Amino acid sequence: MNLEEYTKEKLWQILVDITHANVMYPTHKAYTRDSILQEKHDITPDELAARLNMPVGEALVILQELQAENKATV
Repeated sequence: MNLEEYTKEKLWQILVDITHANVMYPTHKAYTRDSILQEKHDITPDELAARLNMPVGEALVILQELQAENKATV
């Protein structure tokens, strides 16, 4: 399933809300954008979760948001 398909699931918004409530979310998102995606732009949610020791759900939200931001700037 690609990232856009996850956003169509009924529980997606709950996952987003929980992720945004995590105190490490802004740091994880910034580090992913500024460091990890610079060296590996096609990282999977599982790889990101393992690398930053975070839940896969948080990795999904971060990657989806960064992908959406990237599309908006292009």
